Amino acid sequence: QVQLVESGGGLVQAGASLRLSCVVSGRYFDTYAVGWFRQAPGNEREFVAAISWSGTSTYYSDSVQGRFTIGRDKTKNLVYLQMNSLKPEDTAVYYCAATNSYDPYAQTEYAYWGQGTQVTVSS
Repeated sequence: QVQLVESGGGLVQAGASLRLSCVVSGRYFDTYAVGWFRQAPGNEREFVAAISWSGTSTYYSDSVQGRFTIGRDKTKNLVYLQMNSLKPEDTAVYYCAATNSYDPYAQTEYAYWGQGTQVTVSS
């Protein structure tokens, strides 16, 4: 069993930055890849970014590539999502999740999920 707890959401203006954190714990937690997903009102949950268990491979959706950075601090059991140049369309609940699948983009492969943190970007 793996537990994930997100933090760092909030209300910001367009163009600002936010850093989300996901603390990961549980058995063999450091062998799991971790991904960030988001869900806006009325929309399906979508992939944002993911990082391999080693931290050497990262993956991004086209909509955030170049603006968001995912990283992993194994000393703190932490995965972060640095979000720069935020846009109103980034407004959503952001979730982190853990998977031991080889496909980091596949939402259905993520077995463990956090509770989510709200990010609101005003124009």
